[in-house]
Amino acid sequence: MKKVIVGNHAVSWGVALARTEVIAAYPITPQTQIVEELAEMCDDGRLAARFVKVESEHSAMAACIGASATGVRAFTATSSQGLLLMHELLHWAGLGRLPIVMADVNRAVAPGWNIWTDQNDTLAQRDTGWVQLYCENNQEVLDTTIQAFALAEKLSLPVMIVLDAFFLSHTSEPVDIPSPADVDAFLPPRNAALKLDTSDPHAFGALTTPAVYMEMRKRQQEAFDQVPEAYRLIDADWDRRFGRSWGAIESYRTEDADTVLVTSGTITSTSRYVINERRERGEKVGLVKIKMFRPFPTEPLRRALAGIPKVAVLDRNISPGHGGIFAEELRSALYDLPSSRRPRVDGYILGLGGRDVTPDVIGECLDATRGNQSSSSSREDLWVGVKP
Repeated sequence: MKKVIVGNHAVSWGVALARTEVIAAYPITPQTQIVEELAEMCDDGRLAARFVKVESEHSAMAACIGASATGVRAFTATSSQGLLLMHELLHWAGLGRLPIVMADVNRAVAPGWNIWTDQNDTLAQRDTGWVQLYCENNQEVLDTTIQAFALAEKLSLPVMIVLDAFFLSHTSEPVDIPSPADVDAFLPPRNAALKLDTSDPHAFGALTTPAVYMEMRKRQQEAFDQVPEAYRLIDADWDRRFGRSWGAIESYRTEDADTVLVTSGTITSTSRYVINERRERGEKVGLVKIKMFRPFPTEPLRRALAGIPKVAVLDRNISPGHGGIFAEELRSALYDLPSSRRPRVDGYILGLGGRDVTPDVIGECLDATRGNQSSSSSREDLWVGVKP
């Protein structure tokens, strides 16, 4: 079935097709449509799930933690200040190894009060123990929502699906919706090895002494180390069944490129247009899209970018006192490549608070990197489109 739906409803359909059993939610712009649609599905019988109305995002995550601990499939959605309010409990879900799936609609963080998109809300949670997957279009949103449950339950890790406010959340696109039977074959019911069960009592979340805490952290890290290969296999299985594959990263027209844009989210789609236009003019330019941010896809990026002379990273985010977050992560990933194979990495901070990132803006970044003759990466990212 093909439907023209907004990105928020692509999440809702993915959650329903995954046969999620508990949904806990508190409304916040711009994600509210996700849980409104799921509430209607629960009410009219299309989804046999318990919908839990709570008084805050903190409570929504608490409800998901409790539900997931009993062995059921749990989901929530939020944005911006709501995600920040969850911060404490994101750690409980992460180190508790609970396979909760959450959609965050990227929205700028206040102050000033802003409902438009940038990535600071999710990137501020990058150390909480959640896998993070950033989506470019509504089809990818639906597919990734279902894949996220498979990945979460395979490795007992929570997974965050990320989509841009308004550019995806409220924009309608044609989306191919697979049949429930086909999704059931891809994603069987959850079978939790450890769970709260009155017939087999266990205690969870008790005081952890120095004698065992580090081992818990190490096992969490070892699970994250397995994410890239686990996701590759899940994505390959999805491709076999449905004819679509997304990958942790995607290389686009990089085979002979001398300059490559590195992007995430919807900026990627605009960047493809710029790359195609520049290719028609004979310029050897390409694109690498980063979908998986946590764990950071270090090895795939090293393979994709080794030998490329110049790289321009477009960051719709800022780590104050440090710079663009994707650019800094990429510099770290590439730093020990042989100097003859290591790209120069230029960072650009743009599009904060929902400011438009147009083809002309992207072209300016591309031109600046292509024209930069320095042989080493600058540690200072350039701000693009800032008013004097």
